[in-house]
Amino acid sequence: MFPRIIADDKIPFLKGVLEPFAEIHYLPATAITHAVLSAADALLIRTRTICNEMLLRDTPVQFIGTATIGFDHIDTNYCDSRKIRWVNAPGCNASSVQQYIASALFTLAKREGFHLRDKTLGIIGVGHVGSKVEKLAHNLGMQVLLNDPPLERQKGPEKFVTLSTLLRESDIVTLHVPLNVHDPDKTYHLIGPESIGKMKARSWLINSSRGEVVDQEALSVALQEKKLAGAVLDVWENEPQVSSGLISQISIATPHIAGYSADGKANGTAMVVQALAHHFDLPLKNWFPLNIPVPPEPLILIDGNGKTTEEIAAEAVLKTYDILKDDTRFRINPAGFEQQRWAYPLRREFPAYQVKVSNGHAEAVEILRNLGFQVML
Repeated sequence: MFPRIIADDKIPFLKGVLEPFAEIHYLPATAITHAVLSAADALLIRTRTICNEMLLRDTPVQFIGTATIGFDHIDTNYCDSRKIRWVNAPGCNASSVQQYIASALFTLAKREGFHLRDKTLGIIGVGHVGSKVEKLAHNLGMQVLLNDPPLERQKGPEKFVTLSTLLRESDIVTLHVPLNVHDPDKTYHLIGPESIGKMKARSWLINSSRGEVVDQEALSVALQEKKLAGAVLDVWENEPQVSSGLISQISIATPHIAGYSADGKANGTAMVVQALAHHFDLPLKNWFPLNIPVPPEPLILIDGNGKTTEEIAAEAVLKTYDILKDDTRFRINPAGFEQQRWAYPLRREFPAYQVKVSNGHAEAVEILRNLGFQVML
């Protein structure tokens, strides 16, 4: 008997994959209700579907797969108590978020007239995403400070600093933590009045983790009083409802799309399909999308004459992804938060591009190669 599956209709690359082996129905996230699940064995979702007792009680659901890194929308304790297997897609879009952070850093540096080599980047959360951002920062010659209490307990204190030290000494602070509302590693409002008060004067804050990690009221006050130089927000409290007043205060504002590269989406979908296949013994245990579109301009030509290493790297990165295009779309229509996510334009990560640098520097070529670009000599 084929497993009966309800799937979010916005999960990319999924349609047509499971049909030969399952009875599958695609629905908008808002239409995935308790009644719909009364005849479902499995559920494939994104972050907008809250999987708790109210949704799952007395249903035959035995498997939940979320094609996302985060899983705070799943009541894991309830699922475990009911022997409902749940899986997420850890690290699926880590390189996509790395690309987002790279574009943000280069954009801020150009706009504000500073060099990244002169700055210290504080990374809070050094898991799949944070470790990618750490490699990025080292490649760009930045000083790096790391804070991750759970990882520090596992690996020892050598690489890490306290949160207070990181906030005090970083020029730019970037957040890559899960949302945790409970101690000892609570991240809810991790950045609030007290922590903002410890931040280096005129420093920058970047949040691409979860909106609730930052107390947005405290951030708004700090920006108003010019305690911070500015902020880059991809995630928001109470999204998709976002205050236009707060958006106007933010230096770069985007609608939760940092991880929305086509590569990241393909990875997330593949991970949940493979887990589903193992659970129901379907012949898709090694499946991966074959139809990821190529970039419109996969060859990047850069004349390095008269340009610094940082300028060459910035040119390559921004040709793959210009964060200000997302910022502009969002500011024009903040109410279109969800529509901008599901209709997000194609974005490919660095390995999908070939770069040829003429009159360049060996250091710049090495940086581009380390970022994952295919460098042509």
